[in-house]
Amino acid sequence: MTATGAKEDLHRYLQAAREAVLWKLDGLSDYDIRRPLTPTGTNLLGLVKHLASVELGYFGDTFGRPSGEPLPWFADDAEPNADMWATVDETRGQIVALYHRAWRHADETIEMLPLDTVGQVPWWPVDRREATLHRILVHMIAETHRHAGHADIVRELIDGAVGLRDGNDNMAPMKPGWWQDYRQRLERTARQAAER
Repeated sequence: MTATGAKEDLHRYLQAAREAVLWKLDGLSDYDIRRPLTPTGTNLLGLVKHLASVELGYFGDTFGRPSGEPLPWFADDAEPNADMWATVDETRGQIVALYHRAWRHADETIEMLPLDTVGQVPWWPVDRREATLHRILVHMIAETHRHAGHADIVRELIDGAVGLRDGNDNMAPMKPGWWQDYRQRLERTARQAAER
């Protein structure tokens, strides 16, 4: 495989994860996209805000291409975890638009630089700070797919919607009631195993 082919493959996997994350917002109210559904506060809009922010850093600052986007939630005096939730004044439209701008900025970096281009990740330990574009692409694919998985679970908890993307839920076609029966079977199995 050529370097160009490898870069295209990596970029395609990153884009698929990006789109999956945004799709999880479709059809939900402002309340539902902000609802913290885990003990650590995981919520859909916060995942988008976080991913936009880290893409701007990894594909911007790392390669000497700062985006110029203001990210006050990363300031030294910012509240802890401020990149993982949206304030009342931050709208869905603003955060989704930020994510689209982050994509464009990242895509320019990806298209412009060879995979072996070395950058410096300022927030990594000094002894590991150097990273190639290839490594950053792999890192962001892993990061984005990880958070897409979080979004899958959060969305299912909100309204039962599941799947990979619009038009391809990637779920086995089952008769009505099958998933409920399946879940109950797993619950019984877990209880039986716990009683051993």
